Amino acid sequence: MLTILVSLSSRFPRPLVSKIRPLINLQTYSTHSTNPTKSLSPISFSDHQTPKRPYPDHYLSVREEPMVDQPTILETLTCYANDWKRAMDFFNWVEAECGFKHTTETYNHMIDILGKFFEFDRAWQLLDKMPERDHTTFRVMFKRYAAAHLVQEAISTFDKLGEFNLKDETSFLNLVDALCEFKHVIEAEELCLKKDKNFNEKIAGFVMGTKVYNMILRGWLKMGWWSKCREFWEQMDKDGIIKDLYSYSIYMDIQCKSGKPWKAVKLYKEMKKKGIKLDVVAYNTVIRAIGVLEGVDVAVHLGREMLELGCEPNVVTYNTIIKLLCENGRVLEAYKVLDKMFRRGCAPNAITYHCIFRYLEKPNEILALLDRMIESGVRPTMDTYVLLIRKFGRWSFLRPIFIVWKKMEDDGLSPNEFAYNGLIDALVEKGMIDMARKYDEEMLAKGLSAKLRPELVRGECDDG
Repeated sequence: MLTILVSLSSRFPRPLVSKIRPLINLQTYSTHSTNPTKSLSPISFSDHQTPKRPYPDHYLSVREEPMVDQPTILETLTCYANDWKRAMDFFNWVEAECGFKHTTETYNHMIDILGKFFEFDRAWQLLDKMPERDHTTFRVMFKRYAAAHLVQEAISTFDKLGEFNLKDETSFLNLVDALCEFKHVIEAEELCLKKDKNFNEKIAGFVMGTKVYNMILRGWLKMGWWSKCREFWEQMDKDGIIKDLYSYSIYMDIQCKSGKPWKAVKLYKEMKKKGIKLDVVAYNTVIRAIGVLEGVDVAVHLGREMLELGCEPNVVTYNTIIKLLCENGRVLEAYKVLDKMFRRGCAPNAITYHCIFRYLEKPNEILALLDRMIESGVRPTMDTYVLLIRKFGRWSFLRPIFIVWKKMEDDGLSPNEFAYNGLIDALVEKGMIDMARKYDEEMLAKGLSAKLRPELVRGECDDG
């Protein structure tokens, strides 16, 4: 007997299926059906329409209460983050068929997915339908416009916020942060610090203080323009800006990433001299710097000092130590730190496992660690799958790639362009052109950017 849950499992992410399962009463397929040989079709959101009721009433009965709740909706939308049409269909379907009333948070998540694929008109249509918008709604819009390099559109969105009673300092800081996050620091600096009377009138009352300067400093860090970072750090003193814990943390990170860990350590000592109490973020940066400069054992000693001073290490602290150990070829010790995290009640995250994955050299060990990761309750991200697909691809190992791909699909994640490109590159390398072309076409159908590969271009002879 075919069951609906089997079909659901093949099409829906696990979070949704696990919620629907207890709410469905399965019934035996009637042998008096007009077409008893026809199998049940899985629910599919492929035509960008709100799906009809997927099964006739005599197949199942559904209780009247909503099938799913907000966490389930958010998790399912995350699974569809790389397929906006499917996400939109699911978003509409769950409202029409399950009676779910979308919240500001679910609207924000859907708008974020649309913005990722430059579907800004659709995003605004949703935004206009929302019963209530918040700062997060427009932070999402700023972020997606900045990511698409549509700086003027981001600024114009801020100008419209008076209509929603959200044109305030928080929104302005969100705008500046989004511009800096996506490397539009020049525009952000001009927006905040250029002596433009017209603009100053628009943002009257907003103080261009330490917060704004820290955002711009972090923006230059993102750009990797080290000389500009130093120049701006000095400019903060000239402009009378008080440097706080976050200013120092950002500049220590700049020194580490620009290959000058000794300067980061010097800043750490300067902070202690000034009486600035370090938080876990600042300690994590200096632990990394000392680890590179003086070795992982000294970094571990600093971690103990941090603990004695009442600053509890977090997952980033452990990740930093694990990464340092792996970089020094001490992978077995890294595993011991991983075990210690569980004992100390600090749950590892996907990045913890990434640190180890990068330094393992045997496919069986990698797949075993992936299984351990999943069994421990840490859900692999799309970055996890891409990392492993690329790693196996460099080694020309197809079988492990397909094992990873299957786990990704079983987890309900829709592959992004990096996953597709990693798989296609491996197939082309192995001469499996027809299969590579199939995935290339599937990728393009989803609106994802494919690499130009001469091997996959069909010639006239291919059609004959």
